[in-house]
Amino acid sequence: MSHRQAPESRVLHAVRVIGFASGAVIAERAGTSHGEALRVLSRAERAGWVQHVAFAGLEGWSLTDVGKVENERRLAAEREEADPDGVIAAVYRDFLPLNARLLKAVTEWQIKPTAADQFARNDHIDPGWDERILNELALLSNELVPLTERLSAVLARFDGYATRYETALRKARNGHHDWVDKTDKDSCHRVWFQLHEDLIATLGIDRRNEV
Repeated sequence: MSHRQAPESRVLHAVRVIGFASGAVIAERAGTSHGEALRVLSRAERAGWVQHVAFAGLEGWSLTDVGKVENERRLAAEREEADPDGVIAAVYRDFLPLNARLLKAVTEWQIKPTAADQFARNDHIDPGWDERILNELALLSNELVPLTERLSAVLARFDGYATRYETALRKARNGHHDWVDKTDKDSCHRVWFQLHEDLIATLGIDRRNEV
């Protein structure tokens, strides 16, 4: 049976995966009510695990260094119980080459070199260029499904990434370009980034030292 985290751990981990977000966004990601998320966040703030920041009209929660340590301690204990066969580590190894392809596709979505400027912004007036990238993103979507199925069979929180990615890709194919790479939407890139963060947090890997 797939393991499901306790609400406190889900909320703390949601902050880790998202990076910075409002209580409402954290609640949605953690699969809990807004009120319950705020209660957990308040307790976590008193413990020094999260901090609430407001600036330039924005407000949200982020994980402290102490909170990151606590999150990883919980994840390690969870992994030891739920994944004795090392499924998550095996999936992560299969994920890495797909991650390189995703990053290349997003870069090409943002940059379309010209004779005068190799870093020219993609103005999306070349349908062939964009269609090639969208096709690559679709291939990655197909490969993401079995990976997340293997993950969610072990840990329930990995369920949903493939569906979110496919939803963003469908919107991008319908002409809404921001759904490929923008960070203020649940875009292909943001969903992928959060899955990547979920994997390295679960495995206790420092992204800076990632091979």
